Amino acid sequence: MIVVTGGGGFIGSAVVWLLNMRGVSNILVVDVETTADGYHNLRNLKFSEYKNHDAFITGLERGEFNSETVGIIHMGACSDTTEQDWDYLKKNNFEFTKRLAKWSAKNQKRLVYASSGATYGNGSSGFSDEHEEMKRLNPLNLYGESKHLFDLWAYRRNFLGQVAGLKYFNVYGPNEYHKENMRSMVHKSFCQIKETGKVKLFKSNHVDFGDGEQVRDFIYVKDAAKITLSVFDDEHINGIINCGTGISRSFNDLARGVFLATEKKEHIEYIEMPENLKEQYQSYTEADIGKLRRFGYQESLYSLEDGVMDYVRNYLLKEDPYLNPASP
Repeated sequence: MIVVTGGGGFIGSAVVWLLNMRGVSNILVVDVETTADGYHNLRNLKFSEYKNHDAFITGLERGEFNSETVGIIHMGACSDTTEQDWDYLKKNNFEFTKRLAKWSAKNQKRLVYASSGATYGNGSSGFSDEHEEMKRLNPLNLYGESKHLFDLWAYRRNFLGQVAGLKYFNVYGPNEYHKENMRSMVHKSFCQIKETGKVKLFKSNHVDFGDGEQVRDFIYVKDAAKITLSVFDDEHINGIINCGTGISRSFNDLARGVFLATEKKEHIEYIEMPENLKEQYQSYTEADIGKLRRFGYQESLYSLEDGVMDYVRNYLLKEDPYLNPASP
């Protein structure tokens, strides 16, 4: 049995989908009590059991799943970059992951967990996933800080030789619909075009970037799921690993891709960035994926244009926009 925490969420449900594509359904999905939208992420997927995350961690530490569990893919977390409750973030993103790491080490079980590109902050210290560089990083928000806290803990306690932590950059794609304001700009752009015929992007607050020319490393969720399972499959691949494309693209490029996919005339409007975001806004991210490639992952990755086209044409414009193993 493979455990997928956050299995009703965005990347977690994509991992379950890809496991189903491989013919695997002996999956324990762990999550908080799902909302209606979270349930929709799972309705097309096959899994053997569902448990609330509190009941799961209690049972795990009592030894209930020791013999049947192959390993854990830990995608569950609070991923809201604007969350200001540090105690909540620490409990969900740090303490919970610590308990999983200790269990996996004690029972010699595979653990792959979700870190984040948010740990790199404004990028002034680069985007290298080499372990000795971690202490130089300065996340811009509490979400990134909570992820960075566990990465450092795992490094200092020598867990990174036994577990793998994937630093996901800007993931977009099917099954993100429940994330509200944390949805990708691809989905937000699609909705804006549908409602108003135009896309609103933030004006730049950085002298080196024009309006809409702020750049991110956008990775399609299908690629993120493939990388996750590739790492999970090989117990010799451990440590911190960037999960991105290695190519930065602008928000203008992204918006143009959505206009092209929807066959609508391009109309971009630039708006002021909210004050609460200015100090924590990443104007530039680009994953260094050299380590990922050295570990043997050589599959081609979706370009931004191809990923957006697949997402819009094969999901957002369909009656059922959710991932489905029957119609990949």
